[in-house]
Amino acid sequence: MCPLGWCGDCSSTGRFLGGDFLRIVSVGEILWDVISENEYLGGAPLNFAAHSQKLGHEVFPLSAVGADARGRKALELLRSRGMSTEFVQVLKDKPTGTAEVFLDMEGKPTFRIVRPVAYDFVDLCDDELKRIASLKPDWIYLGTLYHMSAQALESTKRLLRAAPRAKRFYDVNLREGHWSLHTIEQLTSLATVTKLSDSEAESLDASVDASEGPGDSIKQFCRRWGARYGCKTMCVTFGARGCAIMKDEKYTTTPGYRITVADTVGAGDAFSAAFVHCLSKGWNARQIGECANAVGALVASRPGAIPEWSIEEAHAMMKEPVK
Repeated sequence: MCPLGWCGDCSSTGRFLGGDFLRIVSVGEILWDVISENEYLGGAPLNFAAHSQKLGHEVFPLSAVGADARGRKALELLRSRGMSTEFVQVLKDKPTGTAEVFLDMEGKPTFRIVRPVAYDFVDLCDDELKRIASLKPDWIYLGTLYHMSAQALESTKRLLRAAPRAKRFYDVNLREGHWSLHTIEQLTSLATVTKLSDSEAESLDASVDASEGPGDSIKQFCRRWGARYGCKTMCVTFGARGCAIMKDEKYTTTPGYRITVADTVGAGDAFSAAFVHCLSKGWNARQIGECANAVGALVASRPGAIPEWSIEEAHAMMKEPVK
């Protein structure tokens, strides 16, 4: 098995429905997911980057690894994938990140994350900021876990000031014991799009009832949260039940696709990559939801965070009637 969890030709990329590529800076943790006796390179920002690359885009991970065996192997695997390591710092006195992953009977993961590690100490110098600004990124991806480090959060704020025209995709992606409401509020206020799950919305707002699905409480949450923090597009996912999107003040729900789940690791990150892709194509909320649901379902139906999947399979799934 590919040690990245990426199957097939690790140097290949695809294009989804044609068109120009996006340039994306994916900010956040690079870590090794330890599942039983196996280790797989991952972290939500890196999974997102890999799926975005599959969609034909140019992605620059921004993170840090240690000057240890795991760090060296991570850099080797990224380079073999054809992904830039220009903004992946190597810190001599910090270990590369790890997370123990436990899967339940439905393939849903829980994580035990070791900290502090290298990605907690990213510090962008002026030359790096100028270089990123010169790339003129279309999107900057953000997540919560990485930004629990005050140093990392300040570094990202400097980055956003250096690339003010880049749109910002914030995946809330909560990990138990590694989030705070204050950090989430700050990141939402910086975001163009905020994406979270129904259970995460319930954790942030006591008035949300995740058990009801994409009903009125989620709709009102999207309106309140987006208005309070100035985020123009909100997306709430419901696993197999699909997603809800608040865009241009309109609330749209899109059902999911029926599949047999292998494991859900990486499925949300694939959903996010497809969401950014389709939003950038100018698609409406229903089309974005259908596409993102299809890509997420494909990944959940196969083991590993970045399994092999094809554009043609996503097309075929989108054409089938939802059951």
